[in-house]
Amino acid sequence: MRPVWLAVLLLAISGPAAAVERVVSLAPSLSEIVVELGSADLLVGVLDAGERPAKLKDLPSVGRYGQLDMEQLLSLKPDLLLLWPGSVGPAQREQLKRLDIPTYVAEPHSLEQLTSQIEAIASQLGRPERGVSLAENLRQRLDSLRQRYRRDVPLRVFYQVWDRPLYTVGGGQIISDALEVCGARNVFADLTLPAPQVSIEAVLQRNPDVILASDQAQLDAWKAWPQVAAVAQGQLLLVADKGLERPSGQMIDATAKLCQLIAPDR
Repeated sequence: MRPVWLAVLLLAISGPAAAVERVVSLAPSLSEIVVELGSADLLVGVLDAGERPAKLKDLPSVGRYGQLDMEQLLSLKPDLLLLWPGSVGPAQREQLKRLDIPTYVAEPHSLEQLTSQIEAIASQLGRPERGVSLAENLRQRLDSLRQRYRRDVPLRVFYQVWDRPLYTVGGGQIISDALEVCGARNVFADLTLPAPQVSIEAVLQRNPDVILASDQAQLDAWKAWPQVAAVAQGQLLLVADKGLERPSGQMIDATAKLCQLIAPDR
């Protein structure tokens, strides 16, 4: 692991030429990262999707998920945009490119990428030391979780996103990496789409040891197939924490809760 002083120096060198003062976040997870970095004072607008952090409740909105209010965005005169590509439609992403506003694009596919992007965002904000400190703390906690929950034979897990139609997460989605930290493996890790549609037959064929979902009714529906290992072993588990859906620093806490849920014996 590189020394903290060297990480701060490298980030400072690679940071923006001038300190930013007016930042617009175009994803709730990115807004959360700015708050975690103690830099909410730089935010002048956010894209809404769900409940905001308390510190941002009075900030102007620049639209909702998939529906960016370009006129409102321009009125805020941002000198930095934080963008998660999925939060803005393709046509509006092209519009943003033509505006020539400095933009940092974040789309982590693993928890390690997430920690690196937290460092990079801190650098973009002109506060690199905060990113290094937070990222180092998160990496230490991840290493501890990996050691605690490691298994020679990973648990086979089906992570259900929705039921009609049936959706899961693919191997390149960050939730798959969270499962691996917990000593588990996504049974659909071979699929490349972030949220692929699958069939009940495909789930039955892959015979997961654990089925996870955020809705109890969706879990109960699997009891119609007692031949599935997860059903036979009573491993239909409710994921109550929505933190896994927001790739910010708090996702490490959500991952720890996930590990405890699927492997309480560890």
